[in-house]
Order: sequence, then C-alpha cells, then structure tokens
Amino acid sequence: MEIVEFEHMTTGRRDELEGDEDDPFDATGWTLRFQRKERHVALRNESGRLVASAGMLVVEVDVADERFPVVGLGGVIVNAAHRGRGLARTIVGEAIARAETLGPGFMILFCHPNRQGLYRRLGFEEVERPVLVQQPDAYVEMPMRTMWRALAKDAAWPEGRLTVHGLPF
Repeated sequence: MEIVEFEHMTTGRRDELEGDEDDPFDATGWTLRFQRKERHVALRNESGRLVASAGMLVVEVDVADERFPVVGLGGVIVNAAHRGRGLARTIVGEAIARAETLGPGFMILFCHPNRQGLYRRLGFEEVERPVLVQQPDAYVEMPMRTMWRALAKDAAWPEGRLTVHGLPF
C-alpha cells in the first residue's frame, strides 16, 4: 500500500472509495451540510486504486469564549472490500501525523457512536458537552459524537461548550 496526498475529493476518487455502497457514511436522513476538506491522505493499493482516505481542514472554534484553530478530521472511509484489515487505523494515524505539522494544538472529529472505539484507540476523547455547528441559516446542535485529540504536547482540552465556526467536516 502507498500513502498519497491530494487536495480535494474528486468524483472519480469518491467513486473508487465508495464502490457500490449506497450510504458508506451512514448519512441517510441527515440534513446537516458539511464542508469540503482541504487536504486528504489516502491509501492506494498495488493496482493503483484508492482504498482508504481521511480528509482534514483547519477551522476556528471557541470554547468558553476562547477562540482558537483546530484541525478538523472528516470523511474517513475504507472501501467495503478492504475493511477489517486495520486500514482505518492506518489512514487516521497518517492524518494525525500530518495534522501535527499544521500548527493547531487539537484535532476534532464527528462520528457515529459505533465508531468511537476506533478513535479512542487512537487517542481521541469525547467532548462531553453539547456542540454547536454552523449551518447556512443558524448554529445547530451536532447530533453526532464529537471527539478531540491533542496534537501538541501537554495540550489540554478546555472546559465549556464547543462552537464550530463554519460547516462541520
């Protein structure tokens, strides 16, 4: 497997990763709008096909009236035919390593409850308070689980309500 990086997720890349799955992100019924990621790390198999990917971007958040940047992680996907081989752990680990070079002290993500175990094993912790995210007309409470991870040594997540400025990722 080869690690590759690219900026935006094209339709062709998305098709490679999603394959024939109708809803690989379990998003049916969701009305939230999400923003495009600025950077992606991906795994390409021996035949040149993308089999796993994770997207990132730097966003502004505030917690208890303190505003600061974080790296947002999103769009983590492993092609269905390649699941169960540890590729999600590999690609998220690569994303974390690259995020550590971007400057912000934290990485955050949104996930379904059944995916929290993976992220916990990679050093993420759940944000216990409600999280607000921006949508086109208003800020709304994020229905997914929100998790954070320190990117800088000795960084501690502040107490208070988290507000994400901009669409979630």
